[in-house]
Amino acid sequence: MITLLAPGQGAQTPRILTPWLKDPDRRRLIQNWSERADIDLIGLGTTAGKDEIARTENAQPLLVTAALLAGLPVLDALADAGLVCSTVAGHSVGELAAAALAGALDPADAVYLAAVRGRAMAAACAATSGSMTAVLGGDPELVTTAIESAGLTVANHNGPGQVVAAGPIDAIESFLTAPPAGTAVRRLQVAGAFHSPAMRSATAPFAEAIATVPMRDAGIDIVSNADGTVVRDATQLGERLIAQITAPVRWDLCLGAFRAADITSAICLPPADVLAGIASRTLPAATVVRISSPREFAKLSIKVKGGRSDAAA
Repeated sequence: MITLLAPGQGAQTPRILTPWLKDPDRRRLIQNWSERADIDLIGLGTTAGKDEIARTENAQPLLVTAALLAGLPVLDALADAGLVCSTVAGHSVGELAAAALAGALDPADAVYLAAVRGRAMAAACAATSGSMTAVLGGDPELVTTAIESAGLTVANHNGPGQVVAAGPIDAIESFLTAPPAGTAVRRLQVAGAFHSPAMRSATAPFAEAIATVPMRDAGIDIVSNADGTVVRDATQLGERLIAQITAPVRWDLCLGAFRAADITSAICLPPADVLAGIASRTLPAATVVRISSPREFAKLSIKVKGGRSDAAA
């Protein structure tokens, strides 16, 4: 069984769209998506620096664009090889890309929604004083208790021994000076406390935007990052996309769902390094394939059918 994984904010890298723009058809596609989302995706994906693409309002539509540019032809390449993609999943904003790959959203609408989401969350960040920290290792229950006792929220469960806490900056600073026993902590360079109550003001404008775009029942199973369950129903998917702005990302439960489904290949869409690293550590029986440019499609079926694990395509 094959799954496609779309990354979330923090995975972005400079010039991630450059390999895809050699094809004039793809360039026109990105131009159309730029107009739909009212953002210069070509500039952001080719010449913008690290700080500019890290801004929430830029990172989110850029990441969804990159995932779709790779994911749509990956689906075609798999079909041409007689292979079937069983599931798709996205980390945080990556779930918009996953929804489009599953046929629930038009790709242009997915990029548009990512832009609305990014702008709304950037506004929420500006109105609050929040940050995030990664917590590595330690007893999971004790770590969760310590995070909540510090007045913080567990924002991401990324896998065994890796959670992310979010909340007010002063609470983050206090937590960093006295982390739970047996853990290592690392302050994340983010604009706010994502996936926490601090983002509540972003839900209304995003919900309004979702109400304006056609959403269909998915044609491929979407493994929801809310709880690792499969979602196909259009209404339920829309509700989950809205709720995830303030809800924790349960990527650990998605990984559990992949193991239960005996996933044999995890194709990580660009920028692939973060999710590929997690998948390599937590899905030892699966072949993990990183996609970063169109040249990799030619060998994709070979790697999926039994290539080396964590193949750098």
